[in-house]
Amino acid sequence: MPGSLKKELTLLDIFCVATGAMISSGLFILPGLAFARGGPSVILSYLIGGVVCIPPLLSMAELITAMPKAGGDYFYIMRGFGPLLGTLAGFSTWISLSLKGAFALIGVGAYLAPILGIPINIVALLFCLFFIFLNLIGVKEAGRFQVVLVLGLLAILLSYVVLGMGSVISDNFTPFFDKGVNAVFSTTSFIYVSYAGLTTVMALAEEIKKPGKNLPWGMMLSLLVTTLFYTSVIFITVGILDSESLSGSLTPISEGGKIIGGRPLGIIIAAGALLAFVSTANSAVMTASRYPLGMSRDRLLPPLFQKINERFKTPHMSILFTGFFMILVLVILKLELLVKVASSILILLYILANLTLILFRESKIVSYKPRFQAPLYPYLQIFGIITGFFLLIENGTIIISVTLLFLFLCYLWYKLYAMKRASQNSALIYVLERLVAKDKELTSGSLLTELKDIVIQRDEIVEDTFHTLIERGRVLDIDRPMRMEGFFMTISEVLGKVINRDPSELYHKFITREKGSSTVIAKGIAIPHIFVEKEDVLEVLLVRAKSGVIFPGDQVVYILFVFVGSSGKRILHLKILAAIAQVMQDPGFYNNWMAARNEEELKYAVLLAERRRS
Repeated sequence: MPGSLKKELTLLDIFCVATGAMISSGLFILPGLAFARGGPSVILSYLIGGVVCIPPLLSMAELITAMPKAGGDYFYIMRGFGPLLGTLAGFSTWISLSLKGAFALIGVGAYLAPILGIPINIVALLFCLFFIFLNLIGVKEAGRFQVVLVLGLLAILLSYVVLGMGSVISDNFTPFFDKGVNAVFSTTSFIYVSYAGLTTVMALAEEIKKPGKNLPWGMMLSLLVTTLFYTSVIFITVGILDSESLSGSLTPISEGGKIIGGRPLGIIIAAGALLAFVSTANSAVMTASRYPLGMSRDRLLPPLFQKINERFKTPHMSILFTGFFMILVLVILKLELLVKVASSILILLYILANLTLILFRESKIVSYKPRFQAPLYPYLQIFGIITGFFLLIENGTIIISVTLLFLFLCYLWYKLYAMKRASQNSALIYVLERLVAKDKELTSGSLLTELKDIVIQRDEIVEDTFHTLIERGRVLDIDRPMRMEGFFMTISEVLGKVINRDPSELYHKFITREKGSSTVIAKGIAIPHIFVEKEDVLEVLLVRAKSGVIFPGDQVVYILFVFVGSSGKRILHLKILAAIAQVMQDPGFYNNWMAARNEEELKYAVLLAERRRS
């Protein structure tokens, strides 16, 4: 498919991209600064941060398996709330990931500059150019590089934890809440950006093999492993360093390594930190660049950003734009305040993820078919929204004000550029339609069609004969109750016009067929079908009878597949019957069918049902 991205990332790649994006500055720089805020309870802050991430993780997993497209959280927020919040989400995630990547590049420079004898910023710039090149030649190469980096990093950290257990001093943990209980939550808000890797991996959804399976598992495994390493490594570090050495330190884990194993382990830990910063910078370029791509496809950014390199199948203009923005940050900006803002933006995005899931669930869109469903709906999502706002308040008024200023600038871009061009339908419109009106002109159906196309591409659905017949076939939605004879007269009139045959002839065939053997195959379901002598005829008519069609024996039918074909197409008849039987076995079909609001949604209920295809 022209302009499409290659699906080359596996479960291991997803785990390593997410983990590599999280275990870097959050572990090798922030713990000392966080300890100065919360004391020994910083261990609890990191643990709470991981727990608070569970609701948005599960919500994001469901949303992204329904819509595995480049742009990740931006893509589904755009489809949930429309272009305005889509613009804010796209810029917010792109900026926060780029800043996190630039900060990691400075970490690389801080470790290598003394060895190489050149300034920190120059080292950071050179590595940034290297990652731009690496991502231009292919996501598979960048992903494999990420696997090596992250597995090496985890091995080093595991050694640190195992070797450090015997050196822990219990007195270092008392008093545990020496900064007060409230400091636990303010510190959690401070370090929350450490869990931004869950956002980064979703940006690669379009390039993942079997996204319905690999995405949620990769994200959940990454959060679990990252939270365990955060809490265990920081537990060891607090237990072996005195409070004066740890408080405010920018290299706490390296200093802990020297105490545990002397200079050799200190060097190994420094190498681990370098691996962490390098992996974060690589994943930042890899994932942040997919946001301009997704926004450009929706006309929120100029079309230049959606260009795909013909040779490498990578979004080269978006990668270059992201890479050079990171270079600009390295040259002119101080990052400490902006990293804090990135944490606030991340909290906002996680709140939006929970809200978006609620929107899609309540919209009842028939073509919203996630491969993974978040449990405990809607209680888990409400918990995630409340805790998100709580952490946002804990960040303080200055950081919130700066964040709001950034969001206002995004709003200006929307008003001046995007609003005139974007026309994306949203799930919010569908919810409003269900609440306030039955006006069929309220929505254009573009979101419905887009989600259907995404499911077909995601599941690699073969558009076989049955699929084609349903797509071009007619649909009847009957509100009033009918007896079988009246129903057959109605469908004979419709089909007679389609195949140019006398309706009375078709009516007689339907009646005769029903007398021979009933076409009611299950409770509430019938498949009336007849043969005609005319050459090359095969038509399917979908009928929903909300009040029921009464067949002989007082059998009431609500779902009817009616088809008529030439006698020479008997084999195709059998295949259609088999396809219909499989559609009926899909556990979600009946609810989707009865909840459909128009003829288009009735078709989608059949087209997207689980069945074997040939």
